[in-house]
Amino acid sequence: MNGYTRGFWCECWTEDLTKADSPAFHSSFDAHSAGQADRWIAIALRTITPALDSRASDEAWEWLYEGRIETRRALLCSEPCTVTINQGGTRITWTARPALFLPLAHRRGLELPCCAYDFKPHVTVSSLS
Repeated sequence: MNGYTRGFWCECWTEDLTKADSPAFHSSFDAHSAGQADRWIAIALRTITPALDSRASDEAWEWLYEGRIETRRALLCSEPCTVTINQGGTRITWTARPALFLPLAHRRGLELPCCAYDFKPHVTVSSLS
């Protein structure tokens, strides 16, 4: 497929329901399989569950026990998914959607690409003497 890698782009957003502000972006993750995508959401939910009120905690555990299976099935069919939990006046939303990832230079290689040497560091002058 021309060097592209299939995967899933995952994001986490929060929204303050008491204000008219836009949702705030918190994190993203490039999952290379449906399992990685739903696992990223599951780990986040399990991590915050102890801090949630009882209603939000019930929503989280319901998805972890029941909804996660449907999420995995949808992702395996390349369908986008959303998981939302409401905690007090805050809505937390995780999304996972199919994506094609472009190949990038290997980040662990010892040799930098040629263009890396075109940039020179800025010289800073310290006022401390």
